[in-house]
Amino acid sequence: MSAVTLTNIVKRFGSVTAVHRMSMEIANGGFTTLLGPSGCGKTTTLRMIAGLIDPSEGDITIKGRRVNDIPIHKRNLGLVFQNYALFPHKTVAENVAFGLKYRNVSKADAQEKVRRALDLVQLPQVGERYPKALSGGQQQRIALARAIVIEPDVLLLDEPLSALDANLREDMRIELKRIQHRIGVTTVFVTHDQSEALAMSDKLVVMSNGVVEQIGEPEEVYTTPASEFVARFLGTSNILDARCTDLDTSSVVLDVPGIGRIEVPRARAPHISGKGAAKLVLRAEKLTVAPADAPGDDAIALPGTVEAVDYQGQAARYFLRLGEIPLQAINMIDQSPFAEGQAVSLRLRPRDCAALPSTE
Repeated sequence: MSAVTLTNIVKRFGSVTAVHRMSMEIANGGFTTLLGPSGCGKTTTLRMIAGLIDPSEGDITIKGRRVNDIPIHKRNLGLVFQNYALFPHKTVAENVAFGLKYRNVSKADAQEKVRRALDLVQLPQVGERYPKALSGGQQQRIALARAIVIEPDVLLLDEPLSALDANLREDMRIELKRIQHRIGVTTVFVTHDQSEALAMSDKLVVMSNGVVEQIGEPEEVYTTPASEFVARFLGTSNILDARCTDLDTSSVVLDVPGIGRIEVPRARAPHISGKGAAKLVLRAEKLTVAPADAPGDDAIALPGTVEAVDYQGQAARYFLRLGEIPLQAINMIDQSPFAEGQAVSLRLRPRDCAALPSTE
């Protein structure tokens, strides 16, 4: 049984539709991420699951029970927000125990549950401190401990890492996933950070303008985007006009102006149903930049020019030109990157490409 099911969910705020006909199932024990830009409807969806706002249409079920008319405090959910929302006048232990006060838990049992929760987030010695004495990362862990101490059916996380600095954010990403795996709680996570979503999720739900663009495992969504929006939003992609000239069960043949014939594996072009206008999708890290005189290999080699270089330490992001076609490549570098204005050889492999039907 799915932990959470949304069926034809619509949310309107006056004349604005924030979520439009959303249907999905969230697997029991899984880590599902709602991903998209600001204003796409992901936080609105999370708040509807939580019971903080009501859907305009549709049904929400949690553990098989329809919850549309059930208030938030009776849904047995754990909530963690961006601002932590800890009580400054209560100790850490009192903060963590707050949700247990309304669940008929004895004092001794509550103390034991708080102890286990603090152990789980690796802060066993801070129970008597106050939130202001803790770092941002520690406060985030306490907010998480407070959410999981009640043993929720579903854990809801709304941009919980966005207030942390980059290094701490990466550490907390790993820590959060470790805790989720250990306790096995169904988790719904909201973020606009693509790398965060790819690293943490069992399933991605990519949203745009209140509509679900694609649902799938991270690798599937990244390598085989269902729309041009997904291809552009998730990572850095080169998206080129093309024409499908032939297709069968094993491949889709594209004619790409300036490049020529490319035979894309059928598995990477599941949404192409016939001949006609199409799009070639090539991830920037799959386009290799080589010296102009480098020996050939099994890739398609094309002459290009480096127009600009974004040096990133271990890698470089190249802004390139292939005739009239602008391209981007992100490559690891051994010593120094290619220079601006340098003639290079651009290498791509058809198996690394994806294809989409054109919507233009």
